[in-house]
Amino acid sequence: MPPIVTGIIASLLLLINTLFWSCLLFPLTFLKVIIPVAPVRKVLTSLLAAVANAWISCNSGWMILTQKMNWTIERPDNLSRNGWYFVLSNHQSWVDILVLQHTLNGRIPLLKFFLKQELIKVPIMGAAWWALDFPFMKRYSKEYLAKHPEMKGKDLDTTRAACEKFKDMPTSVMNFLEGTRFTQKKHDETGSPFKHLLKPKAGGMAFAMSAMGDQFQSILDVTINYPDGIPTFWDFMQGKMPRCNVIVEEKPIPAELINGDYETDDSYRLHFQQWVQKLWEEKDARLEALRNGQ
Repeated sequence: MPPIVTGIIASLLLLINTLFWSCLLFPLTFLKVIIPVAPVRKVLTSLLAAVANAWISCNSGWMILTQKMNWTIERPDNLSRNGWYFVLSNHQSWVDILVLQHTLNGRIPLLKFFLKQELIKVPIMGAAWWALDFPFMKRYSKEYLAKHPEMKGKDLDTTRAACEKFKDMPTSVMNFLEGTRFTQKKHDETGSPFKHLLKPKAGGMAFAMSAMGDQFQSILDVTINYPDGIPTFWDFMQGKMPRCNVIVEEKPIPAELINGDYETDDSYRLHFQQWVQKLWEEKDARLEALRNGQ
């Protein structure tokens, strides 16, 4: 089929899939909002996660039907849907989200992103994210804390409280350390020392580790490579992404990175940044090897 036809069909299938599962997701979300009973909410949360996983599985279905793509995926065989994982990845395109979901869905718990507290106010989706137990972060700027020193540590306490439910519920938290999608322009403007990556931002990951680091059993380090060039979302929908390489590596979390104070402990912050720097050097070398092996 012509790419434009493929894109239209894929878009329609994505829309139909989203509308179908939303018809189940939003009523369950409404029930969770109005019912304050913890055991009932726990059951509803499980049902909501099942709906989200079904939506992702159906996305993989229409992707297979419409995309003649050669997937090369390497991942551990011992991943568990009952595990606790901190997932990190390089970021090049909005397609990365679909790639990550396709790669990990059904093998680990539903991927969840740390979100800014303000996003809970987004109509409909804010409630859905809350219902799916996406962790919301409340962070105060250094300027705000300078004026209100009594609030120091309160943002971390708020996030820890939001993550308390994860102690009894297997969880996968996702983070793009670069903070934004890679482009050559951004790479050059920021003076990135890496060939295929932007500079990593360790602060968000450190905040997550401070909030719930002792709950994670390991880190899943995901490397995504597009051998034929980084696709736009519309490129992908049109079937113009013939190949995709994904490597998932499970790594232990260094004990010294858990429960530190990234904001005020200079030694901890330096150690965390050095660890992230080494992680990114290894990922950059991995991407270089993948691209040289085309």
